[in-house]
Amino acid sequence: MDSHTQSTDLLVQVRDLCKGFDASGSRLEILNGVEVDLKRGETMAVVGASGIGKSTLLHILGTLDRPDSGQVLFQGEDVFQYDDTRLARFRNRSVGFVFQFHHLLPEFTAMENVMMPALIQGLERHAAGTAAQNILERVGLAPRFHHRVSELSGGEQQRVAIARALVLRPVMLLADEPTGNLDRKNSRQFHDILMELNAELGMTMVVVTHNPELAALMSRNMTIVEGKLVEVC
Repeated sequence: MDSHTQSTDLLVQVRDLCKGFDASGSRLEILNGVEVDLKRGETMAVVGASGIGKSTLLHILGTLDRPDSGQVLFQGEDVFQYDDTRLARFRNRSVGFVFQFHHLLPEFTAMENVMMPALIQGLERHAAGTAAQNILERVGLAPRFHHRVSELSGGEQQRVAIARALVLRPVMLLADEPTGNLDRKNSRQFHDILMELNAELGMTMVVVTHNPELAALMSRNMTIVEGKLVEVC
């Protein structure tokens, strides 16, 4: 593979990423020189004990939080050079998020929840509805389009959450303990959907998880040791 092909395959390059927090009058360094490259379509699990910085790293990759120093290059551009407005547009267009707590709006239907990112981006309502319907059908929720979130099971709610994350076909999906509140059967169904969608859409995927079955499905398993991202042996 020549250098041009290698560079076009790279989606994200993280360089010397640092992030800390002030606690009880002292500075706690959570991330200290994180380096990682992510190719298009690649899958990576970040595993390990609570409190080592897994979610902090995910939030920075998704531009929900800014680092203290270092770079996140997305297709060669340092996204943290963007102002807040441009960063929000980038995040809405390019990154999908799934969290342990789905953060759906309970008073709205499955369809309305999934339409939200498309409406925020400025799609007209019919186009947003078509996009939402297509992805909800793909995750097996065609009969539940017009049910309110409160009327759905936990497994169905998490499928709505992944549909919402993917309605704009982002190139990167970030998931933080996505099966943490699901039973074993629903977790396995969610794993299957996640991997099928990764293959179909070619999205890069980073998953923070304590679930060994989900981690085993990823092409790379990493953890954080002394603030740095390292391969799990």
